[in-house]
Amino acid sequence: MKQLLLLRHAKSSWDDPDLDDFDRPLAERGLKAARLIGRELAARDWLPDQALVSSALRTRDTWRLVAAELPVHPRVAFAQPLYEASAADILDQIHKADPSSLCLVVVGHSPGLEDLAKQLAGPRSEAKARKRLEEKLPTAALARFVFEGEWSALFSARLTHCLRPKDLS
Repeated sequence: MKQLLLLRHAKSSWDDPDLDDFDRPLAERGLKAARLIGRELAARDWLPDQALVSSALRTRDTWRLVAAELPVHPRVAFAQPLYEASAADILDQIHKADPSSLCLVVVGHSPGLEDLAKQLAGPRSEAKARKRLEEKLPTAALARFVFEGEWSALFSARLTHCLRPKDLS
């Protein structure tokens, strides 16, 4: 059984209006939420062995804080194509994941990440998780999917959890 973890970047700061969107750092709330999600991944033993992370500053910082809470250090690729990516573009990156990976985390942005999560959620998905996902995938939220098969053939999976920082604190 493989696991896919779709993690939206934590809350970013808009304090400096002159910064390019790509270079926005995390806000204080985002720093706390990223650490909280990392601790939750460790506590649930959802430990990725591969990470695909958008190359934007806020996604890299989110991953850095999440990863610091994990007992393992997965292979990480910072991928420019994940920045401002559509659901189809993100899925294309997932299809290229290392076939030996059992747990892949993708750290990205909405709306593409949220759209992909909704598209992947198959008919056997957990009702509570689906309801939360349909409401919104807020910053630092994580959607967890499980499936049998290869990354290259992923088009549908069972959504098991949709964790939001506000539900964990």
